[in-house]
Amino acid sequence: MENKKVSFLVPILSVVIGLLFGALIMIIFKYNPLEGYTALVKGALGTPFYIGQTIRAATPLIFTGLGFAVAYTAGFFNIGLSGQALWGWMISVWIGLLMPEAPKLIVLPLAIIGGALAGALWAAIAGVLKAFFNTSEVIVTIMLNYISVYSVDYIIRNVLTDRADRTPALAENASLKAQWMTDLTQFSTIHTGIFLALIFGIIVYIVMNKTTLGFELKAVGLNKHASNYAGMNAKRNIIMAMVLSGGLAGLGGVMNGLGEYGYIFLTNGVSPSIGFDGMAVALLGALNPLGTIFAAFLFGALKTGGTSMPLQSGVPSEVVDIVIASIIFFVGSSYVITYFLDKRKKAPVVGNQTIVEQGGENK
Repeated sequence: MENKKVSFLVPILSVVIGLLFGALIMIIFKYNPLEGYTALVKGALGTPFYIGQTIRAATPLIFTGLGFAVAYTAGFFNIGLSGQALWGWMISVWIGLLMPEAPKLIVLPLAIIGGALAGALWAAIAGVLKAFFNTSEVIVTIMLNYISVYSVDYIIRNVLTDRADRTPALAENASLKAQWMTDLTQFSTIHTGIFLALIFGIIVYIVMNKTTLGFELKAVGLNKHASNYAGMNAKRNIIMAMVLSGGLAGLGGVMNGLGEYGYIFLTNGVSPSIGFDGMAVALLGALNPLGTIFAAFLFGALKTGGTSMPLQSGVPSEVVDIVIASIIFFVGSSYVITYFLDKRKKAPVVGNQTIVEQGGENK
């Protein structure tokens, strides 16, 4: 029970400390932190438009956060979320472009499934190498990110277009956007992908906590040799963990391709930020699928609200990046917070004398 309390308190305290650190930075550079954070809140939740933008920003982060959480729970550090998301983005757009006049009931599911499979297959490369050759998934997935970026850029330039910087826009039959959501949020870029993200969050929670597969993935993460001894197929579960992680990351890319943008453009050697932000979201959510959803909305609010800070309060939007970095730092070094939480546990006091047990004696 005590461990659960600590795992719940660490993310909350990390957010509080991050916000306080951001306020300190504002004070040092002679900005008003109250005005800055007021502008941030208004820019994230002040109008239906901003609320829509916040939800849209959170949507792909839910998927990439879930992807990282699944891999981490199984004992793997999937740094390749960005590359997997990029493949999901490109394949989903490609499928949409191939069928501009087909019924939406056919094109949209195919594009979504195609994007998920693309991310899953790309992650499977690292999974197979880890399972059979015990390679470092960290190094492999980092290298695969670079291969993804340059391969996708080449395909955009030479296959999907004639040397253009971006593909044509998708037809309505391959779009996740819904007019009623656009109207409800005053023409924001919100789309129906948020419902998919919430559904997958619940599915991942059930799979990881209520199924045999989830139990085996956790067992492999704790000790693959013990899980092998217990009759589990450790190699299969290693590959399965990476495939599930990559599939979820691929869906994060699908949200960009079919939802926010409706096309794909040259990345110029830079991986999509949703991959690395998804890692932070998962850690802030304590690697819990439901916690990851709430953390994604927090990050979405910070990123959306941060764009309003320079206009409304004069505070540079880079302060939000400092806040996010501080939150990630304190979540990553959770032992610091845990140390101070443990210090609060005082030894029992009788009268005015503290009882300290040393070597079995009370002094």
